[in-house]
Amino acid sequence: LVLPAGAGAPARLGPAALPDEAVICSCHNVTKGTVRGAVAEHGCTSVPEVKKCTKAGTGCGSCVKVLTQLVDAELAAGGIEVDQGLCGCFARTREELYEIVLALRIASYRELLDRYGREEARGGEGCEICKPAVASVIASLAPAIGADGYVLAGEQAALQDTNDHFLANLQKNGSYSVVPRIPGGEIAPEKLIVIGEIARDFGLYTKITGGQRIDMFGARVEQLPSIWARLVDAGFESGHAYGKSLRTVKSCVGQTWCRYGVQDSVRMAIDLELRYRGLRSPHKLKSAVSGCARECAEAQSKDFGVIATANGWNLYVGGNGGATPRHADLLAQDLSDAELVRLIDRFLMFYIRTADRLERTSVWLERLPGGLDHLRDVVVHDSLGICDELEALMAAHVSHYRDEWAQTVNDPEKLARFVSFVNAPDTPDPVVAFVPERDQMKPDLPLLSIGLPPRALAAAGAGTAGSGAAADVPEGSTPR
Repeated sequence: LVLPAGAGAPARLGPAALPDEAVICSCHNVTKGTVRGAVAEHGCTSVPEVKKCTKAGTGCGSCVKVLTQLVDAELAAGGIEVDQGLCGCFARTREELYEIVLALRIASYRELLDRYGREEARGGEGCEICKPAVASVIASLAPAIGADGYVLAGEQAALQDTNDHFLANLQKNGSYSVVPRIPGGEIAPEKLIVIGEIARDFGLYTKITGGQRIDMFGARVEQLPSIWARLVDAGFESGHAYGKSLRTVKSCVGQTWCRYGVQDSVRMAIDLELRYRGLRSPHKLKSAVSGCARECAEAQSKDFGVIATANGWNLYVGGNGGATPRHADLLAQDLSDAELVRLIDRFLMFYIRTADRLERTSVWLERLPGGLDHLRDVVVHDSLGICDELEALMAAHVSHYRDEWAQTVNDPEKLARFVSFVNAPDTPDPVVAFVPERDQMKPDLPLLSIGLPPRALAAAGAGTAGSGAAADVPEGSTPR
């Protein structure tokens, strides 16, 4: 969100720099001017009210962070005090809560809420905003504060979002995706065969993704342990597609195969992915390593990207694709392997320390006071004197990493959660059904009966005969 500045004027950053005709919500084509009008003309004083008034943020949700910043800016411009607290339970920001957890070694959400929550929230159950946010903070600091970093352990299990609760991404028909890690996009034929056999045996839809790995879709919740047991036995680990954590580190083939490559980009990508796997953060993290300036791995569109030079590596930060693409900024040049890893360690831990909930590195960097210059002062020149601590926190994460699915498949107590109905654990969800398409399958989505006339409802029922219906659910069963 950067627009060209006028001659001699300082560059303006963030949503405030956008013209009124800029589209904030692509799903519903809601412009910045419409959002401003909702606040100024219709009296909306919160993001939920603006959503209701304009429909912005009610589609895919990717614009909510920018929408929130814009609403807050409009409220502040109108002289209305904006509550900067994380949620209705905490008056402090996520950054402030991170510092509290780190300084006081608080390893429990309950303790943090009772000691530092709003007065009216203490002793309560918290909310769906702060529980996963605090869980992420505790997980990212687990080795340093003496907490269990396993997201399904003890109190942590009850704090997780739906995806983390089952260590898989929930899909639109109630099934889940299975995404094993393929570091750097490199995979041996034997492992490709394992993925193919599992997809065939469980009837899963397979798709090669932009992150250079293979996703398998359509797994029922009760099938996840069996699928992952086979994957773990074959040497696969969780790809953390379900978590706010590192997803992938893409790579080109580099100098090993390409006549233009100047460094071994695949080796570096694998090293980085294995170093930062499982690192919980405010939002998902994506990376890439290109073996030359031709940029085949698209490193400048990633949260942190690496491009090889004849003298080492250039490090770029704060890029992303999506609805508001942003090119990453050059942080440092011609780095050795050790220098590159050290700067990425510092960058990631500083981001985790200071970013807001669900804030990508691109948005965080534009919001950060001083922007790229300040970031460079902190992580390159150690202007705040915290680099030793940032490096120590990352070293603790690396040394304590454990694969979540490997832990889960060997724990009968944890496996008990993978059922569709808690009081009918052997009964699969009959609504989860599929139909063939292009030699694979796709979800067969039941048509909701709300508001349909009887004739249309009967026709819809005839069209989905045999695909399963809610009436087939055992009487008295309770869904997860």
